[in-house]
Amino acid sequence: MPENSFFPITNWSEDDKPREKLMLKGKSALSDAELIAILIGSGSRNESAVDLSKRILCSVNNNLSALGKLSISQLINFKGIGEAKAISIISALELGRRRRVEEAVELTKITSSKTIFEMMQPIIGELPHEEFWIVYLNNSNKVISKSQLSKGGITGTLVDVRLVFKMALEMGATGLILCHNHPSGTLIPSDADKQITRKLKLAGDSLEIKVLDHLIITEMNYFSFVDEGIF
Repeated sequence: MPENSFFPITNWSEDDKPREKLMLKGKSALSDAELIAILIGSGSRNESAVDLSKRILCSVNNNLSALGKLSISQLINFKGIGEAKAISIISALELGRRRRVEEAVELTKITSSKTIFEMMQPIIGELPHEEFWIVYLNNSNKVISKSQLSKGGITGTLVDVRLVFKMALEMGATGLILCHNHPSGTLIPSDADKQITRKLKLAGDSLEIKVLDHLIITEMNYFSFVDEGIF
């Protein structure tokens, strides 16, 4: 068979297909060229998407930062790259650049219940309805994510315990803090507040993900289960 015969991705072995390889082995198993091949989807008549991606990378000495600086007009000079594919490459690399900028920002470290209140009060402290949020922390007690778990009427919210820890596992959190607001302004935890706290704490213990506190937040003040010794 001639050397330049082209096998479309659909005819590759499972290990060679970039999309399938990502699903089977994870994103870290793919080379830069394979990741770009997924973006562009196909190559040209005589060149696979991976080979085309390798050629593009070779033109910038395999430097992704340099690739991100190429313009649409520069990218479409490569046979097999049209405007749509060039835009896909540029968009993906711009997202990567923005992610690096965000990661460079120092994460907020939780040192006290007041730190949590100051972070969450602007988000839920003045709402006319109740919302339940989870603050996810790394092993240095730094915030890696804040997520609204539920939103309900003034009488309360529903909390999905499985979803709380599914998200924690996905982002590699080792601790979390529960937060919800009381639109009424009262800082007294209800029986339901205490029950969901115990339920989440028990579930966290079995997964070695610590539930560190639960805050009830109002417009001007807060109640910490830990500070009040009922945790």
